Amino acid sequence: MKEDILKEIEKYAEENNVPIMQKKGINFLCKFIEKNEIKIILEIGTAIGYSSIKMALVNKDINIVSIERDQDKYIEALKNIKKMKLEKRITLILGDALNINLDGKFDMLFIDAAKSQYTKFFKKYEKNLKEDGVIVSDNMSFHGLTDEVDKIENKNLRQLVTKINKYKEFLINNKKYTTKFYKIGDGIAITYRKDLDNE
Repeated sequence: MKEDILKEIEKYAEENNVPIMQKKGINFLCKFIEKNEIKIILEIGTAIGYSSIKMALVNKDINIVSIERDQDKYIEALKNIKKMKLEKRITLILGDALNINLDGKFDMLFIDAAKSQYTKFFKKYEKNLKEDGVIVSDNMSFHGLTDEVDKIENKNLRQLVTKINKYKEFLINNKKYTTKFYKIGDGIAITYRKDLDNE
């Protein structure tokens, strides 16, 4: 039953050109959540709820807050989450993540929204991260284009990919954090706070 609903969501995403996480990427992320016993997640960029649902299915103790600015996607996500009977564990917020203020603390911040805003999302929500929390960023290779910026002819696409690369530089050079990059799915970065006591 649940598998059928997930297949429907995947089909809808494909037919309506909604970007959802690649299967290898979401499987890697779910295993990471399970292994690290992550329970409270903040997701920036719900889309149609696919990754929220997949993450919530890892463990019945997982609770997710997810922010989406596009009303149509938000409504579709609400429907999908209800179909999966996960509305008690996944809370959706409609709005621009840069204009929303949250008080809670999270085990994981998952960034998968407007690629040009990743650094702003990171800076805004790092205060909501628990001391030992992690920040996960998707689309770090952006269909393999981040290594081939010079070959991109479309100006807007080139600017977007350049911004993703600048975000990667921001992660690499951030003195408070350490980041590991994984060439899985569309490229995933996992960022940890540095243990200041050991420096």
